[in-house]
Amino acid sequence: MNKTHNAQKVAILFFLQLVVGLGLVFLIHLFFLDYKELPLFNDSIVASYTTNLLLAVVIFLSLFLLRKKYNEQLGFLFLFSSFLKFIVFFIFFYPMYKADGDISKLEFFAFFIPYAICLIIETISLIKLLNLPEKAV
Repeated sequence: MNKTHNAQKVAILFFLQLVVGLGLVFLIHLFFLDYKELPLFNDSIVASYTTNLLLAVVIFLSLFLLRKKYNEQLGFLFLFSSFLKFIVFFIFFYPMYKADGDISKLEFFAFFIPYAICLIIETISLIKLLNLPEKAV
């Protein structure tokens, strides 16, 4: 297989896993809320899943494009990207969640579940990308 195709295969697999995985988790999350007779679309749940999806795509795409020039620093760039996600959380979600003076469990999980799923998929995909043979990167 062509060296470029290996990296592209990792990227395509990342996008598929992210969309399918996050979509399934979102449906399970909604099912659980419905089962517990809790409001389905409160706590900015759609915005949270969408924001985490978009951030994961932008971050992975950026790392993918920088993989040749900054191969040795990709891990550090990935850590920096986690910092950026927290900045997004504290700028856009924290004020809404803290508006009543307390962050409820539902609010916490509305953000943390998609964050954690995206982080896991990003990490696994980045490991695959970093473990490609030097010529395949």
